[in-house]
Amino acid sequence: MKPKTVAFIPARSGSKRVPNKNVKPLAEHPMLAYTVRAAIDSGVFDSVICATDSELYADVARHYGAEVPFLRSAEISGDKSPDIEWVVWMLNTLKAQGRDYEIFSILRPTSPFRLPETIRRAWNVFTSDPNADSLRAIEKCKQHPGKMWVVRGKRMLPVMPFTNGTTPWHSSQYAALPEIYAQDASLEIAWSRIAREQNTIAGEAIIPFISQGLEGFDINEPEDWLLAEHYLAKGEARLPVVSQTPFQIHD
Repeated sequence: MKPKTVAFIPARSGSKRVPNKNVKPLAEHPMLAYTVRAAIDSGVFDSVICATDSELYADVARHYGAEVPFLRSAEISGDKSPDIEWVVWMLNTLKAQGRDYEIFSILRPTSPFRLPETIRRAWNVFTSDPNADSLRAIEKCKQHPGKMWVVRGKRMLPVMPFTNGTTPWHSSQYAALPEIYAQDASLEIAWSRIAREQNTIAGEAIIPFISQGLEGFDINEPEDWLLAEHYLAKGEARLPVVSQTPFQIHD
């Protein structure tokens, strides 16, 4: 029997780098719409819930088919609020309403090129490993941490003081360095008991899910937005299909 599963789409207001990025129009629709539709159309989840602190964002999410049974409080919606706070709050509040979910997924609206088939692929990988705590999307890092530094006063030290034989990583060719991956924030799946019992959204046994193409592309900076529009204009990326009429946001 399939475990009861919920998708959480975190969409807090108050973004500083790209104001209101979660509901800023990308192509025809607010960016939030594409994650809502990808989650619903994947067929993986029993419920798709937008975790937001904004009535406007809630209206947008509902327009495209997501639930917003309640709003997040300001205390767990700041730009420094850890995910575990609102995830546990959401799970426990839903449980108090008689809606208990064994598995949760976090699908951030800043990854609009994540498709329904991406989610299905991740779900199949996660459910094929009964000993895993969670799954997290990653991609090969573009800037290798072996060539990164921390500054201490008038000196600097390598973040990763390792060597290839006698050659420090920071002086090695990129091709000679071990492959290292960065999380791309597009997709996470985990057992709810891990969040409740261990106070972590990941646990320790984490499955790597390697994003393909632009699935994990993350929009956080103004230049990311320009790149996303460029990829769409050139046909190098595609968005989930949205059949609803565009939600009109009035200034």
